[in-house]
Amino acid sequence: MKLITAEKLPAPGGHYSHGVMTGKLLFISGQLPFPPDAQEFPDGIEAQAIQAMANVEAVLQAAGASLSHLVSVQIYIVDVADWPTVNLAYSTLMGPHRPTRVIIPCGPLHHGALVEISAVAEI
Repeated sequence: MKLITAEKLPAPGGHYSHGVMTGKLLFISGQLPFPPDAQEFPDGIEAQAIQAMANVEAVLQAAGASLSHLVSVQIYIVDVADWPTVNLAYSTLMGPHRPTRVIIPCGPLHHGALVEISAVAEI
């Protein structure tokens, strides 16, 4: 097992790693939409979904991978009405690559985020 730290991202605020590599699998911890150089989220669900995916991508890059290595993505949103907007932003970023995915409406997210994304990749 190898712990992955994405230098582009803030240090984890809790007892976890950005990612954990075991065998060929990379498990990416839930990524909130914090930009690397800011303490506040971007405004709106679309911008937050794009930033959270950029943070997932930063963990992938730290492990020598890319979005095309994703096999499963879990997206948590606070409002099910945001599903179409998140789906469009996600599909634009992913292009033709289609890993398994779930969008889960949930209660409030940490720090008031509108979205959090975790994922699994095969490298």
